[in-house]
Amino acid sequence: MEENELLKRRKQKIEELKQKGVDLYTNDCRVDDTTASIIDAAAGLDQDGLAALDKSFTLAGRMMAVRDFGKGAFISIQDRKGRFQAFVRKDHVGEDSFQVFKKLDVGDIVFVKGKLFRTKTGELTVDADEFKLLSKAVRPLPEKWHGLTDVEVRYRQRHLDLISNPKVREVFVRRSLIIKLIRQFMDDKDFLEVETPMMQPRAGGAVAKPFKTHHNALNMDLYLRIAPELYLKRLVTGGLERVYEINRNFRNEGISTFHNPEFTMMEFYQAYATYEDLMALTEELFCYLAENIFGSLKFTYQDREIDLTPPWRRISVIEALRSDAGMDEQTLSDVAKAHEFAKGKGMDVPASDPLGKVLMTIFEELVEEKLLQPTFVTQYPVEVSPLSRRNVTDPSFTDRFELYIAGREIANAFSELNDPVDQRGRFEMQLAQREAGDEEAHEMDEDYIGVLETAMPPTAGEGIGIDRLVMLFTDSASIRDVILFPHLRSKEE
Repeated sequence: MEENELLKRRKQKIEELKQKGVDLYTNDCRVDDTTASIIDAAAGLDQDGLAALDKSFTLAGRMMAVRDFGKGAFISIQDRKGRFQAFVRKDHVGEDSFQVFKKLDVGDIVFVKGKLFRTKTGELTVDADEFKLLSKAVRPLPEKWHGLTDVEVRYRQRHLDLISNPKVREVFVRRSLIIKLIRQFMDDKDFLEVETPMMQPRAGGAVAKPFKTHHNALNMDLYLRIAPELYLKRLVTGGLERVYEINRNFRNEGISTFHNPEFTMMEFYQAYATYEDLMALTEELFCYLAENIFGSLKFTYQDREIDLTPPWRRISVIEALRSDAGMDEQTLSDVAKAHEFAKGKGMDVPASDPLGKVLMTIFEELVEEKLLQPTFVTQYPVEVSPLSRRNVTDPSFTDRFELYIAGREIANAFSELNDPVDQRGRFEMQLAQREAGDEEAHEMDEDYIGVLETAMPPTAGEGIGIDRLVMLFTDSASIRDVILFPHLRSKEE
């Protein structure tokens, strides 16, 4: 009822403005300044210094607050850089402009032009000699003292979230900075940024359930990519020895604070390198980001200190299961005993799952959350690593690592399998798992095997989850807080 009354009053004001011939949505003002540039221009200047500056500034943005004194008012204007105060008074802006101002509301987009002064409390202020309405808000903003606090509404109406919550804007500004820094780092390491198809004839490059669509003109089914891996390795085979792509991937899986069906990855491949080389590169990249963002390798995430000082801990899957899950040697090597162990811990593991998959299920349930400080978990079972190179010492495991920080997987990397015979065998193993009911198992990809038969150089590749990385560097608890428009359930459900 209260909202309906506010809408009614606003619409009455709009009609009154229209009757006076006021253009509610004009676009004829040139804006040369921002809140940040004005603050920089006035840095260190007192009242006399501002007077000597003798320059008019132009500023436009959303009116976020009004303190009315009758023939004058202080207003707070918010633009992309922050908030700034302006003083609008009748004897400066003129009768007509002031009467328009008196009909406006918090939330309207306005323009001011004027010189600077400081109030008695020292606040830097634009003394407006020009004032104009640029865009009239029909709907009121969220309640001014508390902002937008309903999480569901914040995600569904991100525009209101960004208007009302400055910290939310800061998260996405930092997200942009993080991606910019990643590009700078990769470019400096002589990696070439490339683009690969988002619609693919088969879902490959990862173990995940895809989204399926249909191309009418070609009369063929296509899949939204679950990973760019197989295409990037085609480029390495073609002679582009260092490539990376910051890309959107799509996986038809659950939604949670750590998962969104559409997410951003940075995937890269380096010829003549091993997964151990990528561990060193990953340490260097994360330290580069932390130094540029925090000025330190130590920072706080969800009230816990994270220390990125290298070298980071390295532990194999088997060692982690032994030390953090309490598994003995017999259980680690016997599929029946592993199934029994998982069941005893309340895990629902399909009876058809091979030993490697059972071990990783146990790892995810009992070990992951304990990995607070940066940890490289290495030597993953072949059964869950269809594209990874076998370990020379123990071929039942692969030369692969996943990076965990704050109990969460951030990156996945391995020395690439480039033996076409072994690769065909891995795909056949995956096909058997699909026939046993695993919808996420990898399909056979004859085209990719053909690429390997052309000879792909020894290569290592890695994928880094950008959304989870941003969560870490913005102290965000949910992936929805770092994706502008996260997927949500329908309101009707």
